[in-house]
Amino acid sequence: MPLTLRAIEAGDNHNLAAIIRASLEEFNVPKQGTVYSDPTTDALFELFSASPGSCYFIAEEDGVLLGGCGVYPTDGLPTGYAELVKLYLTAESRGKGIGKILMDKCFEAAADLGYTHLYLESFPQLSKAVSLYHKAGFESLDHALGNSGHFACTIWMTKELKSQK
Repeated sequence: MPLTLRAIEAGDNHNLAAIIRASLEEFNVPKQGTVYSDPTTDALFELFSASPGSCYFIAEEDGVLLGGCGVYPTDGLPTGYAELVKLYLTAESRGKGIGKILMDKCFEAAADLGYTHLYLESFPQLSKAVSLYHKAGFESLDHALGNSGHFACTIWMTKELKSQK
């Protein structure tokens, strides 16, 4: 069965939180000040459902959740900006182009939602993801934007979106 993308559902919360935390543990990313300890990680469906201007997509194959990625209007970002958030995949599904597919879907959705730019936060330990972001047109910043609450992040990037019109 081919890869499918769909909107997050309530039943995805547990598996998605497990994928996120396993990824951060695998790459020895700090737990405090990151999505690992963020209380919303266990209730992503509720977070995205209750937040206008946000969306989150799940990648699934043969009914198995492989990971996801979303767009979120993080407090304190400049006008027209949203954050590309929580791009995490199972270890087995990385390196197959799924992250790029999820990002492209989020770029399209963000433009449709009226955003002009996407911002993201990451870590040097996630070097393959950072490389993917650069290839997708993200440019490095020397400081954080907005108030994500993820104070342990040390990589900040932004990308101007192309109009989908």
